[in-house]
Amino acid sequence: MELFIQQLLNGLTVGSVYSLVALGLTLVYGILHIPNFAHGALYMMGGYVTLTAMTKAGLPYGLAVVVSMAAVGMLGVLMERLVFYPLRDAPPLHDKIAAIGILLFLEAFAQFVWGADYQTMPTPYGDVVSIFGLTLTIQRILIIASAVIIMILLYLFLKKTFIGASIIAMAQNREGANLVGINTNKVAMMTFLLSGSLAALAASLASPINLVFPGMGHLVILKAFVIIILGGMGSIPGAIVGGYILGFSESLGATYVSNDYKDIIAFAILVIILTVKPNGLFAKEGH
Repeated sequence: MELFIQQLLNGLTVGSVYSLVALGLTLVYGILHIPNFAHGALYMMGGYVTLTAMTKAGLPYGLAVVVSMAAVGMLGVLMERLVFYPLRDAPPLHDKIAAIGILLFLEAFAQFVWGADYQTMPTPYGDVVSIFGLTLTIQRILIIASAVIIMILLYLFLKKTFIGASIIAMAQNREGANLVGINTNKVAMMTFLLSGSLAALAASLASPINLVFPGMGHLVILKAFVIIILGGMGSIPGAIVGGYILGFSESLGATYVSNDYKDIIAFAILVIILTVKPNGLFAKEGH
C-alpha cells in the first residue's frame, strides 16, 4: 500500500509537469487552431535559460525561473508576430511546417550555444523529507504546489479579467470576437506569451530532477499532444485532467507493469479513450 501511495505521489509530480506544458499548447490551439509543434523547443529553451541564469549570472533559483518565464514568453510572442501572424491567411499546412522549422532552428541554436551534452540543473530544494513514511524531495513538493497555484491563477485570469475573457471569446468564435471590438492581434500575442511562460516554468521545475539537453522537449511535446487530444482540443480542463491521467498511468505502469513500457502507456490510453469518446473527454464547442 505504501508503494502504491508513493507511486501516486510520483504520478502527481509528473502529471503536474505534463499539465503545465499541455496548458500552454491548448491555449494556442484554442484561439488560433495552430498545433504548435515548436512548443517542445520552448520547453527546452526554458530549461537552458534557467540553467544559464543560475550558473552564469549567479541568480538564485526562484529569480532564474522568473527570468526564464519572461524570456521564453517573449520568444513565444516573437514566434507569433514573425512567423504565425504572416501565415494567418496561408493554407493550413504552412503554419505546421513553420512550427517544425522553428523547432529545428531552436534545437540547433541550443546545441550551438550550450552544446549537446546532458547538463544538471542545481536546486536549493534537493533535500529529502519523509511524510507519513513516504519519502520525496522538496523539489517534487514544489512542482506539485507550483502547478496547482498556477492553474488557480490561470483560471482566475481567464474568468475575472478582460484579457482573459477576450481569450475565451476568441477561442469560441474568432470572427465574432473581432466584430465586437476585441483586438485579436493583442489576444494572440498574450496567448503566446502565456504559452511560452508555462513551458518555461514546467521545464524549470522538472529539470532539477531530470536533465537539460537539446532534445529534452521531444517526448514531452509528444505527450502534451496526447494530453490535449485526450482531453479535447482547446479544452483547458481537458489539459489538466489529461495531464494527471497520463502522469498517474505512467507512474503506476512503470511500477506494476514495466518501466520499459511506461512511454507507450500514453498512446495506449489515447487509443482507449478516443474509442469511447472520439472528441476527447472535454471536447469544446465553438469555432
